[in-house]
Amino acid sequence: MPVRRLLPRRGRRTVGPWCFADLFGPVPVAPEAPVAVGPHPHIGLQTVTWLLDGEQRHRDSLGSDQLIRPGQLNLMTAGSGVVHAEESLDYRGSIHGVQLWVALPDATRWCEPSFEHLHELPEVVLGATVATVLVGSFGGQRSPARADSPSVGVDLRLGPGTTRVPLDRSFEHAVLLLDGELRVEDRPVPTGSMAWLGSHRNGVTLRAEREVRALLLGGIPFEEPLMMWWNFVARTAAEMADARRQWSAGDPRFGPVATPLDRMAAPQLIPGIGK
Repeated sequence: MPVRRLLPRRGRRTVGPWCFADLFGPVPVAPEAPVAVGPHPHIGLQTVTWLLDGEQRHRDSLGSDQLIRPGQLNLMTAGSGVVHAEESLDYRGSIHGVQLWVALPDATRWCEPSFEHLHELPEVVLGATVATVLVGSFGGQRSPARADSPSVGVDLRLGPGTTRVPLDRSFEHAVLLLDGELRVEDRPVPTGSMAWLGSHRNGVTLRAEREVRALLLGGIPFEEPLMMWWNFVARTAAEMADARRQWSAGDPRFGPVATPLDRMAAPQLIPGIGK
């Protein structure tokens, strides 16, 4: 599957607590040629799954078994440790979406894992643009999704023309272009890239010639030290090394997932990681 890494980027590792964004697809899938990611572990983060097209089946070590379609949100809080798999085993069509991670603050990063599926999310109409509030508050609407740090995540379906998008001055923000062509404050932004907006803004002007899909991400700058490696978000190399060792040894910290897919093997740690 084609994947574009939008975050982290050189010179910009986080946007508020958002620390990872992968744009995947579009790609055709079928039962005889599925897209699937076998069981793999996470610690210290939340995964946010948002589809533009297609459907995906989420299964995890909490016993969750959830189908997600466009307009719905899957949010998994890994906390101290969780395992999940993503499958398209019974689906025929195209799949296109974005996988996001939120770094958990120190106050909750060792919490018990949890999973939530939101079938409906609040929307805000800004002229020809429809904004769906995935996380946090935007335009007077609040998402019911769990948020452990002050943050916002908004899907923007921009129609042709100019849209003025309101921003929280206390947040730093970025716009991630998922599909189409967009001008951000009259600067062209290509598909699969991120426009960094910084902080202390009341709003941003976006212009599209035709329908465009984008994400607005933001939050209070994440000041805690942060380390990312493989599927882990931690504070020290020792935390990641312990998690890798426990995953490889089949430790109960990382439980089983009811899936026919093979468990992913952890790569070798980079020598001297974290030093």
